[in-house]
This record gives sequence, C-alpha cells and structure tokens, in this order.
Amino acid sequence: MMATALAALMSLPSIPLAPHPTPVEPLLRLGAALGPHAPRLFIKRDDLLSFGMGGNKVRKMSLVAAEALAHHADTLITCGARQSNHARVTAATGAALGLRVVLVLNGDPAARATGNLLLDRLFGAEVRYVSSRAERAPMMEEIAADLRARGRRPFVVPLGASTATGAMGFARGVAEIAAAGVKPDIIVHASSSGGTQAGLMAGCALFGVRARVLGISADDPAPLLVRVVGALLDDIAARLARLAQPSTANREIEVDDRFVGPGYGIPSQPSTDALELVARREGIVLDPVYTARPWPVSSPEFGPAISRPIGRSCSGTRAGCRECLPDARAMCGVRRARCRVPDALKGA
Repeated sequence: MMATALAALMSLPSIPLAPHPTPVEPLLRLGAALGPHAPRLFIKRDDLLSFGMGGNKVRKMSLVAAEALAHHADTLITCGARQSNHARVTAATGAALGLRVVLVLNGDPAARATGNLLLDRLFGAEVRYVSSRAERAPMMEEIAADLRARGRRPFVVPLGASTATGAMGFARGVAEIAAAGVKPDIIVHASSSGGTQAGLMAGCALFGVRARVLGISADDPAPLLVRVVGALLDDIAARLARLAQPSTANREIEVDDRFVGPGYGIPSQPSTDALELVARREGIVLDPVYTARPWPVSSPEFGPAISRPIGRSCSGTRAGCRECLPDARAMCGVRRARCRVPDALKGA
C-alpha cells in the first residue's frame, strides 16, 4: 500500500523549474552560540533553488504548473500579500512557460516597486490590488470569468499554491532529506497556507522519515491551520488513489501560533533577534515574514526546545528544521490538535 502511494507520488507530472536536490547543511557556529548543551542543528537550503529567487514555492509550482498545462491554460491567476513569495514564483513560472500571469495582491499600490513586487513586474506579471485579504479569492474568480468570456483559458492557483497538487510537490522533496542521511526528530518550518506542512507530513510518512513536523504560524490561529492541513492531507490521500478508510490512526498536526507577534508581515523581537544571530553566525539570511519565525532563539521559553535540533529550510527565501528532545512539546508549550490522517499517509 505504501509503495503504491509512493509510486503514485513520484509519477505525477512535473515541470523541472530548478535542479534538485538542495543541500542539508550543519549549523555548527549557531549550535556553539546556543551553548554547550545545544544539539546538532541542520538547515535544508531551499533558498538555493535557482529558479525565480528560490524558496519552497518552486517545489509546489513545479507540479501546479504541470497541472495548469494539462488543462491547456494560457493564464495563471493567483493571490497573496504585496510582497508575496508565492506571487513572485508564479510570475517567474509564467515567464518561463510563456503564460500570462495576473496577481491579485492585497494592500495599497506601492509608489515605488521594491522586493518581490519589483520582481513580479520584472517577470511581466499584471498586478491588481484589493483592499483586504477577504477580497482576493472573489477577485480571482471575477478575473477568471472575464478571461473565459473573452476566449482565454485561465488557471486559478489558490493562495500559496496550497492545494493537494502543490503540497505533493513539497512531499517529493522529503526524499532529499532521507537521501542525505539526516534523521531529524522534528522538522520545524514556517506555516501559513498549510501546503508546506501537509506536504512535509505526507512526505515523511511516504519516505519513512520518522520526524514530527511542527509548523510555526506566520499569521493564522493554530486550530484554523490544523483544519487546513488536515483537509489537504485527505486530498493528498485521495489523489494518490488510497482513499481514507473509516478507521484511521490518530496523528498529531502540530502548529504553534505564539510567534505571530504583532501580525502578519510585522517582524517581532524574537524573529529579529533570530534573523541577526543566524546571519552573524552562519552567513545565512532568513526572511522576517516566514523563515525567521521558526527560530525564536532569544526567547527563554523556547530555548530548551532549540537545545537538541536537526534542520530544514523552506519559505520564500529560507527556513529551518531541527532535531529536538523527545519532551520538547512540553517545553515549547506547543498548541496542537489531533487529526485523523488517512491510512495511506500513516507513518511507518
């Protein structure tokens, strides 16, 4: 059963947007900075993916783009915040494949384009603005309907490419952790739209990586993210032709929402401290919106959990994973919930 699901995962159509694998690197100087009782720390360098400035969305869009082409799409439509990493990678994907890209971004139009917004325009994407996050999905559907009426073939990519297809793109990347010989007790990453976490959980189950997967929320409350990840896991199981059975094992979907800070996209002091420490000890630049969230190394409350890690990186530019003590969840005070995961995706 597991072998069948794994074969189905690896046989999915994909566009090779960037070469794989990315390295798994030890963080020796960061470990030394954390003191004599610090564990081995590693980071999975998905920031080194060469396409569209890298990040975890490249893995997702490799499968999502193939799905769009299978539907004979000529336009990609997606959404995000004004500095969305996902929007940037979608814009780059459209440029590489000769597809028109329309981005629906919430926020006021910038007087001067910087960061990802500058790259969106460089890649040739059309940008439309809405005032709130709630308006993004309706605007995408409105744009798609207008394009269809004019004979175009739009393909709507939901927020973060966090569909079963996108999550399976990330699940395939877990093979690289297994091949690297790194055996984490826990994989810690930034979690927002849920696709990365669902992909990591499915990938760990299918590739036999015995690790907890802990998502550090960048915005939403933990219970909401747990429901989103659980729904994506159900969809992945269905897509792999191993439909959920009535009797399934309980497996925790773990999300910690204590490090959201002042709000989405607003750096907190712990994330800023973590960003500076990783940069000064390892020469690695984290992203304050996402990848610095899993590294709240200045927080005394979180300190013990960082004292036994192994690593993974995933967000818009970078991210992290670690090997923690068996009782780290009690030390971290992680808000978690149990979710019934389909039999096809049970851990070994």
